[in-house]
Amino acid sequence: MELLKELTGAFGGSGYEDEVAKIVTRELGTVCGEVSRDTIGNVIGFKAGKGRKGQRLKIMLAGHMDEIGFLVSHIDASGYLRVQPAGGFDPRTMMSQRVTVLGKGRTKLPGVLNSEAKPIHLQKPEDRRRELSTTDFFVDLGMKAAAVKQKVDIGDRVIWERDLIEMGDCVSGKALDDRVGIYVMLEALRKVKKNTHDIYAVGTVQEEVGLRGAIVSAYQVDPDIAIALDITLAFEPPDAKDHTRVTRLGDGVAIKVMDSASISDVKLVKEFRALAERRKIRHQLEILPRGGTDAGGMQRARGGARAITLSIPTRYGHSVNETAHTGDIKAAIALLAAFLNQ
Repeated sequence: MELLKELTGAFGGSGYEDEVAKIVTRELGTVCGEVSRDTIGNVIGFKAGKGRKGQRLKIMLAGHMDEIGFLVSHIDASGYLRVQPAGGFDPRTMMSQRVTVLGKGRTKLPGVLNSEAKPIHLQKPEDRRRELSTTDFFVDLGMKAAAVKQKVDIGDRVIWERDLIEMGDCVSGKALDDRVGIYVMLEALRKVKKNTHDIYAVGTVQEEVGLRGAIVSAYQVDPDIAIALDITLAFEPPDAKDHTRVTRLGDGVAIKVMDSASISDVKLVKEFRALAERRKIRHQLEILPRGGTDAGGMQRARGGARAITLSIPTRYGHSVNETAHTGDIKAAIALLAAFLNQ
């Protein structure tokens, strides 16, 4: 899991994925014949198939390199940073978090993210009932305003700070969405030795703000089959009802049927299920009521592609405590590798 730890620890807010891209470029270089980076910043690896030319399909894999984060939108007279979210945030997950600001000259500055809410010692009953919004939050760098303005500019990126830990049968930390998808893609490719068809493995950018990298790269690749690799919800608090869970940790890789960005190709769903059953790979089916993956962008490129998502069930999505089961990660790697080796 050292590679996954390196990936999740890298700085990769939407629109500034360079640090992650360096890792992905390095790793794709060990398993692909060609690696390039396009204008928007996607990293594209190409692994030629061994089938006859003209009969080979183009299979595109996509895991997104960006993580939810913020952009500095204002520096006030006290040196506090106001921030604009880039990605979906629940304000309740934002309180009292540590962050990293990538300032001028790519200098990383530690800070804390807090809200305008009064400390508990000063609150009145009405203060405790007030709901927070993302606009209530600011970053404190512990510096005077003059020093902040020398080091930080409008538009600089801000991400949460949290190390990946191993916890029981799981791993937990920030940015498993979607560094774990990148990890699955890389580890599966290491197991691919006899692919008949051409494989394009893509680390995409700006997924969290509109699937933008997937759209651009799929237009270039023009795939026949498109496979997104991403997390999905495992909503499992103590009182969760079965029909609200979406997926369960430990029950295997999730084969997506539908989300709000795409409906998976029916034949691909059937094929992946049959392959998982033959290989005795733990798996489950997934319908996600809200949210989408790069499959939604790849599916629509040019004349369209047969698209599907393989998901890693994850608790506490879009927080610093995203948690995935190592068995599910291994199942995702095994299923993807089995499909690509055909």
